[in-house]
Amino acid sequence: MIASAVSELGQLVLAIALAPLLMGWVNVCRARLANRRAPPLLLPYRTLRKLFAKESVLAPNASIVFRAAPYVAFSAMCGIAAIVPSLATDLPFAAAADAIALVGLFALARVALALAAMDVGTPFGSMGARREMFVGFLAEPALLMVLFTASLISSSTSLAAIVDTLGRGNLALYPSLAFAGVAFTLVSLAENARIPVDNPSTHLELTMIHEAMLLEHSGRHLALLEWAAALKLFNYSCIGLALFVPFGIAGAGDGLLAILAALALLVVKLALGGAGLAFIEMTSAKLRIFRVPEFLATAFLLAVLGMLVNRLLGA
Repeated sequence: MIASAVSELGQLVLAIALAPLLMGWVNVCRARLANRRAPPLLLPYRTLRKLFAKESVLAPNASIVFRAAPYVAFSAMCGIAAIVPSLATDLPFAAAADAIALVGLFALARVALALAAMDVGTPFGSMGARREMFVGFLAEPALLMVLFTASLISSSTSLAAIVDTLGRGNLALYPSLAFAGVAFTLVSLAENARIPVDNPSTHLELTMIHEAMLLEHSGRHLALLEWAAALKLFNYSCIGLALFVPFGIAGAGDGLLAILAALALLVVKLALGGAGLAFIEMTSAKLRIFRVPEFLATAFLLAVLGMLVNRLLGA
């Protein structure tokens, strides 16, 4: 019990510490692929330190909703980081880490952010909140279908059980997971405000979604929201690795060496995944907001196809 608690705490600390580094790595890869001078790898840490040192400026009509939203969003992302089996499956809260709880925590952070953006009544904040809820309304069902497709293989909606089944069972090819993998990639791009759905580096009125909700935040509030965005990317990466590349994650009864090996393998997987994300962004064009439903509907249909293939072929 103590070892599992240490593993879960280690996962949480690791996610909080490495999430800005993953964001910095993606930015470096994007710059290299665009043949531009890359920003410093540790720039996200410097940005967070600078924001935490500044004073938070609040609008006169900001309510408790606006003040609490950064803490709610950051706490939700930390909760997801604690229950996703990124290093080990023997976690105290593994029973609670099912598909519904996972999507619910993502939804909690999204709703808190949207309410805070609409709370002060600025045009940009309200526009970004509406667009964010629009994307979430389309992305969450697709994410659920992806998780349910993986749960059909393991006969459980627990992420720990799915990892144990896929990572420790006999090596097998699952056509259903191929459909689910593509669908998860599309959902991950949309949920993390990446190209082709959103551009994280723009502040143009007609294109921004996530950034529009952060314009009224400053100081430690903005730092927490930026950190939460990095944690969200880290969590989605770990969920994708747990579902589709679960090999190397330590199981129940494995010792410290297995966890350290899982940590080293996780860093390698995240580095490759970050480079892959940068490549997708650099080879894709930004979609118009009215084309986003088609993009996410494709993800939903692929996830449903994965479920049907699993039911028909049993794989």
